[in-house]
Amino acid sequence: MSHSETRTARLLREMRVSFVLALPLVLGQASSMAMNIVDTVLAGRHSPVTLAAVGVGSAVWSVVILVSIGVLMAVPPTVAQLNGAGRRGEIGAVFRQALWLALALGVGLFFVVRAGAVALAPMGITAEARPEAEAFLRAISWGAPALALYFCLRNLSEGIAWTKPTMVFGIAGLVLLAPLGYALMFGLGLGAAGLGYAVATTLYCQAVALWIYLWRSPRFADLGLFTRFDPPRWAPIRALLALGLPMGVSVFMEGSLFVATALLIGQLGTTQIAAHQIAILVASLAFMVPLGVAMATTVRVGHAVGAGDPSAVRWSAAAGYGLAMIAQTLSALVLVTSAGWLASLFTTDPAVIALATLLMAYAAVFQYPDGLQAMSAGALRGLKDTRVPMFITVLAYWGLGLPLGYWLGIVGGRGAPGLWTGLILGLCVAATLLAWRFWRLARRPLAPVRVT
Repeated sequence: MSHSETRTARLLREMRVSFVLALPLVLGQASSMAMNIVDTVLAGRHSPVTLAAVGVGSAVWSVVILVSIGVLMAVPPTVAQLNGAGRRGEIGAVFRQALWLALALGVGLFFVVRAGAVALAPMGITAEARPEAEAFLRAISWGAPALALYFCLRNLSEGIAWTKPTMVFGIAGLVLLAPLGYALMFGLGLGAAGLGYAVATTLYCQAVALWIYLWRSPRFADLGLFTRFDPPRWAPIRALLALGLPMGVSVFMEGSLFVATALLIGQLGTTQIAAHQIAILVASLAFMVPLGVAMATTVRVGHAVGAGDPSAVRWSAAAGYGLAMIAQTLSALVLVTSAGWLASLFTTDPAVIALATLLMAYAAVFQYPDGLQAMSAGALRGLKDTRVPMFITVLAYWGLGLPLGYWLGIVGGRGAPGLWTGLILGLCVAATLLAWRFWRLARRPLAPVRVT
């Protein structure tokens, strides 16, 4: 910061830089989330039972998404730090090992989704929705390898601060899914299974298209991404896992809090399942904004670490916090003022609309802690600090949030609103501890960049 530049001017300048980097990520994440909304809208037009089945199936599928996102989040900070340190020649070798990791992860998650379909009955999911939910999961499981590959390719591009492919291929996937899902669900009469096959097909199209783009684009030519074949090597894969597994656990802990809540609500009947599915989708779409900002902050902080600039680390994070809080204020206002209208977009059932409207009021309350914890986690990923955040999320979400939600919602008989109260507590605790952790580390000297 120059002597003539005020702190406010510097913050605004940093926020502009982060906004330009984050906007394609936000749009890309939103389009990915909108794929779930397309599924929900189509299912709601099919029947309340199909809507409930897709709600339960989507909760299980979201575990796959969360694990894939979390583990492969090791790629952006690793690439960003190498890029910031002027070591671009090392990125290709790291990327090829990340592809092996993504392949193994995708195959493993295929079997996880298949097991989830079998486990719906022991979970106590209502018998009315269970057959369609099982069919949805069996169909969508085929997309797990493509999902992991797509995230790996996308994260490479984001790591070198080129975020437009996330937006372009995300929107393209959404445009493909809507007619394909309609054709398979209504045209071929496959019901919930048709939606699952449509999502899986879309994911393969996205992964193949993005692979071709990275291979042919001059922007990536100097990285040598596909110039040679590298067999799997344990040392770099272990380094990626050491960074990615704690992030996978952290993302899973937060996401699985929502998944467990959905599965508990799955015992309460189709009205509460459907209302929860609508409200959580709207809240999740709003969350794509702070998540995109957090992803951009990961790259900016990682680049600053690679360049050995501790001041840039702090300013990059401050810009992200500012953008996230502005976004969450707008989201809370929309949720408070437009909940009934939003719910009516998904269903015409008055009971479902009424309960979904109430749950969106709870979602408005947790906008600030949700944005704060997302931003703090993103900034910490840029520092490659993942182990302590993992323990924080385990404590906040499963040690405090879920037990309180279970006690209020199931034991206390308050249903979905009681379970959502637990969500709010878990997010508040995580937000406080993660923010404290980042700013404590940001004042320390930077360590040298390491890959293995």
